[in-house]
Amino acid sequence: MRAIWKGAVSFGLVNVPVRLFAATEENDIRFHQVHRADGGRIRYKRTCSVCGEEVGFDSIAKGYETSDGQLVILTDEDLDKLPVATSHEIDVVEFVPSSQVDPILFAKSYFLEPDAKAAKPYALLREALVETERMAIVRVALRQKETLAVLRVRDKTILLQTMLWPDEVRKAEFPVLDTEVELRPQELKMAASLVESMAADFEPEQFTDSYRAAVAELIEAKVERGESAQLVEDEKKPAAGKTGEVIDLLTALQRSVDRARGGTVAQDGAGQDGAAQDGAGGSGSAATASGSTGSAATASGSNAASGSNEAGAAPKKAARKAPAKKAAAKKAPAKRAAAKTTAAAQAPAKKAASKSA
Repeated sequence: MRAIWKGAVSFGLVNVPVRLFAATEENDIRFHQVHRADGGRIRYKRTCSVCGEEVGFDSIAKGYETSDGQLVILTDEDLDKLPVATSHEIDVVEFVPSSQVDPILFAKSYFLEPDAKAAKPYALLREALVETERMAIVRVALRQKETLAVLRVRDKTILLQTMLWPDEVRKAEFPVLDTEVELRPQELKMAASLVESMAADFEPEQFTDSYRAAVAELIEAKVERGESAQLVEDEKKPAAGKTGEVIDLLTALQRSVDRARGGTVAQDGAGQDGAAQDGAGGSGSAATASGSTGSAATASGSNAASGSNEAGAAPKKAARKAPAKKAAAKKAPAKRAAAKTTAAAQAPAKKAASKSA
């Protein structure tokens, strides 16, 4: 387990350093919504009901609708001005009899683990709660929000159980319960006898989720019969800022590199469209790539493989590219000389090719 909070239990002058761990988890089988025809994942977009445009998270604010239909918009700046509970202390307010705390108030359960040096004060608090049959009512700040909770003992562990605020519990207002009902003594005796006949000690391990087990068996049977398909991955996922999906950092970097390389090659191809129709070759591309990045060098390597008969168009490509490479040429005069030498070396080959033709 991984600790989700670290602080201390404070009661009187006693301070017990502890770590907080989630005590429960859900084991439900989770499903994705997919297209029945091809298994593709179903995606939802956040669109504005007024303009119909898709809205990214950076443009979303919180809106509260009043009872008379007015809309109050709260921005991140408004919320940042509110007081935030950041204390890392579980403050004991009082100790109350366990029987007075209605279980309907209980919400989320957490285990408290003491630091190695705090084992004795931790055990002291635990045994005191057991001996007095009381719970500690505490206040604690979790996720920058103060909440009410109790400390109670389960086996050898102190459990922190967050609670609902009193106004969050509804009242059971059923008029039928106010109706006077006459219960005869014989009926009460028979009902009590039935209860006693079914009395037992509660052992939660005896109970299982039969529906979840049936779903698991169904899935396993389909896999064994070959009634499964390869998971379809989305090739084009929108940006994380627009969809809220977390994209793996390494994957995002690799896609960025691939996109940058693809963009460079596409620009080179667009600028050399006419030369490509004439069969632009590797020599001219190599001369152009000598002052460019690694991605352009890759492009030049692929052009060189197209054949030696394309050498005639190389000077044209070099001439077209020259204006765009002025800055690079000023910084590296030696590369100009290399380009001229290459062009000079290609001139005899061009003449020989024209004579043979």
